[in-house]
Amino acid sequence: MAQTNSTGDKIFWAVLLIAAALIPVIVAAIIAMMVSNSLPTIERFGFGFLTGSDWNPALDSYGALPFIYGTMVSSLIAMVISVPVSLGVAIFLTEQSSARVARPIAFMVELLAAIPSVVYGLWGIFVLAPFIREYLGAFLQAYLGFIPLFQGRLTGIGMLTGGLILAIMITPIITSVVRDVLEAVPVTQREAALALGATKWETTRVVLSNAATGIAGAVVLGLGRALGETMAVTMVIGNTPQISASLFEPAYTIASVLASNFADATGGIYLSALIEICLILFLVTFVVNALAKLLVIGVTGSARKKA
Repeated sequence: MAQTNSTGDKIFWAVLLIAAALIPVIVAAIIAMMVSNSLPTIERFGFGFLTGSDWNPALDSYGALPFIYGTMVSSLIAMVISVPVSLGVAIFLTEQSSARVARPIAFMVELLAAIPSVVYGLWGIFVLAPFIREYLGAFLQAYLGFIPLFQGRLTGIGMLTGGLILAIMITPIITSVVRDVLEAVPVTQREAALALGATKWETTRVVLSNAATGIAGAVVLGLGRALGETMAVTMVIGNTPQISASLFEPAYTIASVLASNFADATGGIYLSALIEICLILFLVTFVVNALAKLLVIGVTGSARKKA
């Protein structure tokens, strides 16, 4: 009987080991595919592919800088808008509101997270773009037009619209995760703070301090969604490979150029250039997650020192 259990344990351990080993194998296979198919552009353009801004398939001239710029700026706009709103909604639902109020709001947040991106894109075209063109853009140019960010043509389609769409899309994701993290903080932490005479806001600060690692993870999750979002951004950002200081001008992201052009790339240097852009997106995502891991380690270390 003991031998049977031992054999069963070995089989179970082997199955789990194989399952775990599949992850690095899949990642390595993806990297190998992208690197091997990117070699033609890597050999032809070298580092200039990252710094070049000319994208002309007819002349076999490719530069990825406009797409990198569009991806980073649109994601930054989304994070600047979404993170404070998401934290505020999550804190309100867990720390301030009653269960009767929190329940329907939480349901609506989860519903927003389930809406397909193409629906967000259509809403952006027919609602958000006209609003930016006629109201928000006009307001910003009237009062902040001296800043290069708010100069340029007001068409409603551009970097700002793409960033706002991303912000709306990642807000329910960050909110849901932060809410779960805050609810996971032991009630004794709140009771201890209140027993020591802390106000409601001071108690919330204690909860946020204990949940800092999970909040950082939620923000990174939202950033990952923003970096890789394709359809909604493609529909509202304008899809023009240019670098402009104005947030009203059209732009392009890495995910958008892949979705828009991959079907037309039947082979040769064009296909290689698109795959190298895909490799860049993978590396950017990898670096962002690595930095987030370092942040989480730093937060955890600080919490242990305080303890």
